[in-house]
Amino acid sequence: MAKMSLEELRNLRDSKKNDLRKRDAEGKEIQVVVGMGTCGIAAGAKQTMDAFITGLDEHKLVDSVLVRQTGCMGLCHSEPTVEVMVPGMPAVIYGRVDAAVAKEIIQKHLIGRELLNDRILNRPAVDIMKA
Repeated sequence: MAKMSLEELRNLRDSKKNDLRKRDAEGKEIQVVVGMGTCGIAAGAKQTMDAFITGLDEHKLVDSVLVRQTGCMGLCHSEPTVEVMVPGMPAVIYGRVDAAVAKEIIQKHLIGRELLNDRILNRPAVDIMKA
């Protein structure tokens, strides 16, 4: 194994600190949950998750949005599935979320606070939502 310079070690440390910061749930009210059951992974959920992580980095949202994974959501016919929870908005599950749709969710739902109605698989009924 080659020796690393002090600068390379510092860069590695900073990179790992950034990775840990992304996983920290403290202070993050917005959540994005990617279905990573075998059906989701087979449909491309890993690439979807990577797109969310990259997109949140690009928009400097790493400190306010938690991206995590879960098992199968029971919507195998629409994988990859992603649940998005934003305070003041209904929690929704989006289906067939590829990298392009992940970017659209970041732009419209997380930043613009607008639902992507054509991608929603499940959301609370109007009569149980807060007015």
